[in-house]
Amino acid sequence: MEVQKLQNGDDIINKELKKEIGLSEAITVVIGVVIGSGIFFKASSVFKSAGSPALGILAWIVGGLITMASALTVAEVAAAIPKTGGIFVYIKELYGEKWAFLFGWMQAIIYVPGVTAALAIIFVTQLTYFIEDMTILQQKLLAIVVLLFIASINMISTKLGSKMQLVITIAKLIPIFVIVVFGLINGDAHSLTVHNTNATVSTTGIAGFGSAILATLWAYDGWAGIGNMAGELKNPQKDLPKSIIIGMLVIITVYILVNVAIINIMPVKSVIESSKAASDAATILFGKKGAALITIGIIISIFGTLNGYLMTGVRIPFAMSQDNIFPFATIFKRINKKFETPANIIVLESILSILYILSGSFDTLTNLVVFVMWIFFIMSVAGVFILRKKHSNLERPYKVPFYPVTPLIGILGGFYILISTFITDTFNAVYGIIITLIGLPIYFYLKKKEL
Repeated sequence: MEVQKLQNGDDIINKELKKEIGLSEAITVVIGVVIGSGIFFKASSVFKSAGSPALGILAWIVGGLITMASALTVAEVAAAIPKTGGIFVYIKELYGEKWAFLFGWMQAIIYVPGVTAALAIIFVTQLTYFIEDMTILQQKLLAIVVLLFIASINMISTKLGSKMQLVITIAKLIPIFVIVVFGLINGDAHSLTVHNTNATVSTTGIAGFGSAILATLWAYDGWAGIGNMAGELKNPQKDLPKSIIIGMLVIITVYILVNVAIINIMPVKSVIESSKAASDAATILFGKKGAALITIGIIISIFGTLNGYLMTGVRIPFAMSQDNIFPFATIFKRINKKFETPANIIVLESILSILYILSGSFDTLTNLVVFVMWIFFIMSVAGVFILRKKHSNLERPYKVPFYPVTPLIGILGGFYILISTFITDTFNAVYGIIITLIGLPIYFYLKKKEL
């Protein structure tokens, strides 16, 4: 591809990003984005909704199976369309540019900077365990410093950011491994096998079990982010599906084992009443040092998730800019000449994240678009049917097993999330759709400028 240099010599355009991410880094991006703080805090809501220890563990298994069905399906689409931008590109190729723009608009302006802002604040909040008496302003300023540090790493080198993700993922799995091993060996609550007043709390029926599954599906979210970086994988057609499948197998196994260990350490009634079941379980096993261990694990885990979200999230507006359907695309599709990274778009997303941190509005904003996120997610899973029917000429190094049953399981799981969210959070669902549709006049304006 021809390279055009800008007059200032600092950036280059019309050039692809460097292919320097291997399979191991890709797997850790998947694991690192998905395993955040949810693994440490979700046990309470899952077991409370499920009504019993056995149903709680079953909910994690069923949620994992639904997620794996989606992952196996999207992996086929990703392998056939291995381009930077992930779901944005899949939707563009399979449904058209207008739908892709709406997804990218919502992701780039609200969701990615909103999530990174929230993660930065949560990271600093966890630090208060060791650094006490921090004011709200100090916490926000420290969150900005953390965010800028991660952004700088990713501007300097994508490979450096992915290597850091590898180290962080290994580090975050250590305290989890400790809880699993010692919890299974030394735990004496045995909530899963001993049925007493502390172990079996209530029977909530199908609705309660469904709510438990919904809670696990949120905890499994984020695995598709590696598709955003497909253009930077050394061997995307093979490594992309491998990283998604291997990463999700690790995540599902970890989630199930951690929750089994927790209810082996604590009576499930205590788990339900706890807002930090993993920390409480570690305290039972190791005393106050155990709580410190888990807090460190949470800090490392959130740092890795923050790095993963920023690293993968910026690729969506970058891909949009390359297609000239993003405001000021000429600026944001540039690749830094020295570092060969999409530095300009990283700066933009970082600025938006900082504004959200200072305003404190990130939770509201991200809540507004979560419903819409799942509409596009279902579209990407269902895209495998369009891919096979209308794009049979594309090379397909990987095919989803048990087609069409596997994608249908993923689609049904997605629809369950949409229906549940609409019923329980109608306001945010409707306003999320409105915010997304605001992108339409912007899209038509950008297209008109091209004429």
